[in-house]
Amino acid sequence: METVLHFAEMLLHIDRFLGIFIQQYGEWIYVVLFLIVFCETGLVVFPFLPGDSLLFVGGAFCAMGAMSLPVLIALLLLAAILGNTLNYRIGRYLGPKVFESDWRWLDRAALLKTQHFYQRHGGKTIVLARFLPVVRTFAPFVAGISEMRATRFQWFNISGALLWVLSLVLAGYFFGNLPFVKQYLNVIVLVGVATAAVPVLVGGLWQWARRKS
Repeated sequence: METVLHFAEMLLHIDRFLGIFIQQYGEWIYVVLFLIVFCETGLVVFPFLPGDSLLFVGGAFCAMGAMSLPVLIALLLLAAILGNTLNYRIGRYLGPKVFESDWRWLDRAALLKTQHFYQRHGGKTIVLARFLPVVRTFAPFVAGISEMRATRFQWFNISGALLWVLSLVLAGYFFGNLPFVKQYLNVIVLVGVATAAVPVLVGGLWQWARRKS
């Protein structure tokens, strides 16, 4: 319970925690951010990691001179691409039997929602999912299970990573240090997470309503 509360506090105050990490770890902060993004996109057991907010706040710290913008963008792009690739490979290895098994470490509800999303939007899911928490983590996994061709997957994977990393990091770089944004950054992060999650929730409710009817 204490770990959950600590994580919630970190999510709510990601700007303060990132500043502390930079002070404590110096250049190692790049490794920390790389691992967070890699794990969130590459392992289905970590869909709760703060991807979007971390990219935005990272860009804001680059604007303050605490980190290098080109280095941060390059490492986060690499983490996002490699993470999705690993997730895709795991999905290819496990195959369709994932839907028939009941593993404790796998959120089946999130997996099924992502599968429905994938069936509706096809390959575009890999790009669109970059901006949807939880779905972002499961999309490459589902693509692997569905045996999407590797070359086609990588095309969407790289395109989505470029859009996701560049848009959020540069948004943080140019707008993250505006007085209004700094004052209400925690609220903006929460609204951003909530807004991204709304389409997923609406889709789930729509599917549930259709089944009931």
